[in-house]
Amino acid sequence: MIPPAFILVVPQLGENIGAAARVMANFGLTDLRLVAPRDGWPNPTAETMSAGALPDVVTVSVFERVEDAIADCALVFATTARPREMEKPVVGASEAITRIRKTPARAAVLFGGERAGLPNEAVALADAILSYPVNRTFASLNLAQAVALLAHGYAEASASGPPPGFMESKEVPATREELVGMMEHFEEELARAGFFYPDAKRAPMAQNLRNAFTRAGWTAQEVSTFRGAIKALAVGRGKARIKRED
Repeated sequence: MIPPAFILVVPQLGENIGAAARVMANFGLTDLRLVAPRDGWPNPTAETMSAGALPDVVTVSVFERVEDAIADCALVFATTARPREMEKPVVGASEAITRIRKTPARAAVLFGGERAGLPNEAVALADAILSYPVNRTFASLNLAQAVALLAHGYAEASASGPPPGFMESKEVPATREELVGMMEHFEEELARAGFFYPDAKRAPMAQNLRNAFTRAGWTAQEVSTFRGAIKALAVGRGKARIKRED
């Protein structure tokens, strides 16, 4: 699977180019192509806004024409929120990403400049129009935001779950013995407090509590902490009773 090239056609602000590069790096995309950037290239403002993505992570290629920028691409999508007077299939981000992931060759996504978006001449070179489900009364997206939406969608489609750092648990799961001991401890204190009333309902009430506890996925530390809380409540209740009796 070859990651797609993101192509900014006549981008104006260096800040937007840098922000686009930054979010591409966030989601593992490194092929950024510029077609006739207004302020030329390299652009110090873009490098500053990229937070280090330029030039160390994302590779930038500059072209004078869209035709040259997509010359090595076999599948091209043109992003636009406006209907175009041309016979061209229109797809959403999900379908576009699926097709990009399936193609054995390089794909490209064209993003228009800040002032007027993509010219019709660029859209005509694309296989399909890619359009986001934006509010039609306020459809304009910032250039870097448009890049971010597709970069995130591409990375999410490639991911098999949360990032590795979030999947590694350092907590030791509670054993069944520890969990049962905690539940019995809790039930004993509830019984002393008169919670199980009438006595005939103790079994189903205790069962409901145990079902709730076993669904929670307790760790050994959590069991220990909760048993300490039970003990503290029991001791506190005893002190209160003694004080009232005095």
